[in-house]
Amino acid sequence: MIKEMVPTRVDPATADREFWNRYHEFRRVEQAEVRPDDPLRPDEQAEAVLKKGDPFRIHEWYEISRDGRMLSWYHGELVAPNNPEYATNKHLYDADFYVIPDVRGTGIGRAWLPLISERMRAHGCTTVGFWVELDVGRGFLKWLGAEAKLNEIESRLTLSEVDWSMVERWVGEGKERSPQTKLEIYDGLMPDAMLVDFAPQLSSLLNTIPFEALDHGEIIITPEMIREWNVRLQLAGEVQHTVITREPGGVISGVTDVTWAPYRRQLIYQQFTGVRPDARGRGIGKWIKAAMLLHLRELYPDAEWVSTENAGSNAPMLKINRTLGFKPHRNGTAYQMTLEALEARL
Repeated sequence: MIKEMVPTRVDPATADREFWNRYHEFRRVEQAEVRPDDPLRPDEQAEAVLKKGDPFRIHEWYEISRDGRMLSWYHGELVAPNNPEYATNKHLYDADFYVIPDVRGTGIGRAWLPLISERMRAHGCTTVGFWVELDVGRGFLKWLGAEAKLNEIESRLTLSEVDWSMVERWVGEGKERSPQTKLEIYDGLMPDAMLVDFAPQLSSLLNTIPFEALDHGEIIITPEMIREWNVRLQLAGEVQHTVITREPGGVISGVTDVTWAPYRRQLIYQQFTGVRPDARGRGIGKWIKAAMLLHLRELYPDAEWVSTENAGSNAPMLKINRTLGFKPHRNGTAYQMTLEALEARL
């Protein structure tokens, strides 16, 4: 059967309605298995995001379909040469694919491996990364010989169970311990005039994320990249909220941001939270997360949960989250292997 399963490249910008029909049917099957308790993004927004070009990253999409039904979907991604991260990340290629449950064991997963090798060679990449949340995916990557490099924990906070008096106390303590520090809140897009100052400081904070054993390069954010991210957020129907703390000299000492969307009114996604190493020990992490929660309670009174992800080794942030009431919900694992090891397996 594997000989019948030929990957076909897809250009979302020019894809016809028949493609989109089978794609949406496919992603409903995937969502029901991988994230059954999360709302599904509306079809028109999912299409808009895929159709949008990305000036900073190269995206490659392929499908394996039969009789008008999509059996597997593949997404390859890497930095583009004009991306400022290219110098330290150009060797990395991310491959992601999913096979619907009723056709597993027929060789479809293995059918993607020669394509991964071919695309890595085409781009000059030497390391491929995979992200999995299902045990079947972990089993496949163990068979392949990929190594687990980073373990992440998705945790969820039930807002009805939050100790709001403690949250208010954290805000008060943050102000008391850093009386010269200013807390700022931005709803929606951050003012464009701020981006020149904000982008390099955000880059510095992002590079403090613990990546465990993952092979990775430098994270570099530019104003242009933030503007591109904002366009994608709007196409996806997402609204971003950002809380920052700023020291008297203008240095940003802490950042936390979340996204909310009308199609998932009950679920808020906590994105990045970071505190400068030289500002730690003053309760800034607790302050900004608490201030964000109080702000969200006012903005979205019908929200029920906040979801966040942390590296399993990020003990300080996990401690804050556990104290707030975040509970483990799902685990994800990043795997990597070299092109040489992949081709040896082939």
